[in-house]
Amino acid sequence: MKTKLTPNRTLDSFFGTRDENLRLLEEGLGVQTLLMADGFEIQGEDAQVARAERIVQDYLNLADNGLKIPPADLNSYLRVLVADPTATFRELFESGKSRNFGKKTVVPKTVNQRVYLDMIERLHLVFGVGPAGTGKTYLAVAMAVSALLNKQVSRIILTRPAVEAGERLGFLPGTLQEKIDPYLRPLYDALFDMIEGEKVEKLMERNVIEVAPLAFMRGRTLNDSFIILDEAQNSTPEQMKMFLTRQGFNSRMVVNGDLTQIDLPIGRRSGLQDAVDVLNGVEGISFVYFGEQDVVRHPLVQRIVRAYERYGDMNGAGRQMALKLEKPAESALDGGPSGAPDADQTFTPTAD
Repeated sequence: MKTKLTPNRTLDSFFGTRDENLRLLEEGLGVQTLLMADGFEIQGEDAQVARAERIVQDYLNLADNGLKIPPADLNSYLRVLVADPTATFRELFESGKSRNFGKKTVVPKTVNQRVYLDMIERLHLVFGVGPAGTGKTYLAVAMAVSALLNKQVSRIILTRPAVEAGERLGFLPGTLQEKIDPYLRPLYDALFDMIEGEKVEKLMERNVIEVAPLAFMRGRTLNDSFIILDEAQNSTPEQMKMFLTRQGFNSRMVVNGDLTQIDLPIGRRSGLQDAVDVLNGVEGISFVYFGEQDVVRHPLVQRIVRAYERYGDMNGAGRQMALKLEKPAESALDGGPSGAPDADQTFTPTAD
């Protein structure tokens, strides 16, 4: 089957830099595109050609209604559209606009990122498990900022274990806050990207935004809050249980971690792995698993993640360090089954 679209200035803007969006359509849908003097032709299987044509027409309809999509967002939308046949341009565009993320418009760049945002919006406890660069922390902070600005919660609490990545920094000078700030810098970076720096500082002075090490959470009950535990793979099972039981009324929790980058001493079980095993299937909790296809950093990062996965498979690396995130590792201590989803599952939503 083939179909032809009449070229115009709006359609030209769809092609992207060096026709990168056309290549994305071709690779994602298995179609061929051909630019001619009198039109733009799409060839391939009937269903795929129809999908490609619908995607292009949806874009043209949005443009005709005066809605402008930045080139970077357009490429991100297309990545989701070719992977998820149920998604539409208008739905993705309006989803990004309907959520108030401060000075940023956050667009899910992969299907799993889209599921992740939806689960955070629907449920009170969501786990994001996957390699570096998949947007786990950034998207969680974005949803926290959205909830605060829309007055769904009265404060944001960001925490992570104060564990060094394979180093021992020794004595750190300064106040307690100055000592712990280096461990929490990624959370600050995401905050400052969405809210003006002066406003962040004022909110922190009023304790509307609180950034603290995980150890400081013991004994607290966190009501009317959006709570994020980052780098959860470096928590112990005892710390994880302590953290999860801090949740109060009208509060949401997001727990993020990468089971391939555990910095705990050898022989210590990760609290994130423990939570995956214990809480899998519990009603009201969702586990969203990211893979190398969700990495949205430099393309080289995807190749690095893939190379480590191949190396682990070939050399029989420890199960805890394997990159097959759909089946989290067995404990080095008890050797029991993980209880994780099947390998073909990308996420395990368990809605109320």
